[in-house]
Amino acid sequence: MKPTGNTILITGGGSGIGRALAHRYHEAGNAVIVAGRRRDALEETIGRRDGMTAMVLDIEDAGAIAAFAQRVVAEHPALNVLVNNAGIMRGEDLSGPSHLADAEATIVTNLLGPIRLTSGLVGHLSGRDDAAIVNVSSGLAFVPLVATPTYSATKAALHSYTVSLREQLRGRVEVIELAPPAVQTDLTPGQSTRDGFLPLDAFIDETMALFAQQPTPGEILVERVGPLRQAERQGRFDEALRRVNQPR
Repeated sequence: MKPTGNTILITGGGSGIGRALAHRYHEAGNAVIVAGRRRDALEETIGRRDGMTAMVLDIEDAGAIAAFAQRVVAEHPALNVLVNNAGIMRGEDLSGPSHLADAEATIVTNLLGPIRLTSGLVGHLSGRDDAAIVNVSSGLAFVPLVATPTYSATKAALHSYTVSLREQLRGRVEVIELAPPAVQTDLTPGQSTRDGFLPLDAFIDETMALFAQQPTPGEILVERVGPLRQAERQGRFDEALRRVNQPR
């Protein structure tokens, strides 16, 4: 992925990792479109920055995604990079049926959302030079947090989907997976100040340095997430599972 001169669409751009990526990519000389449900959060992200645009997108609505894909291509024909970043994370008690609504919402947002938006834009991206798709998964794709089972499962599924997408689009669209560790954001209550989580600025600094490598790695893995990514192949899965699920 080239570091500058792109037109980049970032979902979930109203907060957290999405907002931070939007700012860094804009500062690097890219046009950036941030998309999400809340117009006010998106407007806060773009501020008065030239070259940044906000577009409302309901990632849970299949029809809205299809219409959005047509609109964003019409309004931004130079679009060549998609960052599927939008996601939700909810705790679930699997001992009864009460978790099903949260599980279904998580699947729709975290997995079907990226699949639907990719489907809507892949035809356009395949015809652009230097096209790329970045799917934001998680370290929990490799070692689950048992209190958020469907979140972890959707990220594992997104990892697998990304592997297949990369192979099918090889030579036409570059496909990259960004797998964050536990980062201080507002994804869950209290997470933005939680001890032991990687500060957002530190995560983005390391992430942007990895993206700047040429060729860009197929997986963007900051040092903190490495032990989770490698746990199973190194025979440390059970130990990693205990560590991830220690009471915080």
